[in-house]
Amino acid sequence: MTLSSTLTIPTTGAIPRHVAVIMDGNGRWARQRLLPRIAGHRRGSETVRKLVQQASGLGVEYLTLFAFSSENWRRPPEEVGMLMQLFITNLENEIQRMHAAQIRLRIIGDQGPLGTRLQTLIAESQQLTHANTGLTLTVAVNYGGRWDILQALNALLREHPEKQQEGIREIDLQPYLSMGDAPEPDLFIRTGGEQRISNFLLWQLAYTELYFTETLWPDFDRKSFLQAIESYQKRQRRFGRTGDQC
Repeated sequence: MTLSSTLTIPTTGAIPRHVAVIMDGNGRWARQRLLPRIAGHRRGSETVRKLVQQASGLGVEYLTLFAFSSENWRRPPEEVGMLMQLFITNLENEIQRMHAAQIRLRIIGDQGPLGTRLQTLIAESQQLTHANTGLTLTVAVNYGGRWDILQALNALLREHPEKQQEGIREIDLQPYLSMGDAPEPDLFIRTGGEQRISNFLLWQLAYTELYFTETLWPDFDRKSFLQAIESYQKRQRRFGRTGDQC
């Protein structure tokens, strides 16, 4: 059964195949401890490392993390600069470990403003891990959901200008999205107490189960992750059907 001629209902299981996360609360975690904001971001990086290990161990196939949005450039320049340096440090320190664990790394977003050094590291890291067969870890950097849809539309029309007259279908646009070759997220998690998706994966989250927690990102541990999974397991995913059809 399909929702339309172009969209197939995905299979669901006890463990979500694809988990997407907005990692919110680093700054507040640091402020509560009278520490600079960068200390919260560093602690948050440790949480990322642990989550990747936990997700892989549970059988999650895709983990997508919102690390830096296109709106985050509005933050103080000092903080933005430290975040960019932290991205570089994390890539340099972690990529060999990820490669050994068969993790495939992908970076999505507009890389133009990121600087030559970070762009080079991203390209090298993706090339190193592209054939790995374990967890696919996608990190969204300078990413926005609206940007993603617009860049996909523009790319489609550049390659197929005839679509301006024929009309565009979902199946036409899908391959041009940043995550066009990945299954849509089954579970979305946002830490830090806010209950919005903040321009993250707007197209892909259409039928995703949403989970919000007050836990600040640096405190999001294995127990927190399992609680999110347990919440997901209690949901009945209908994809437009009635309950007796599921």
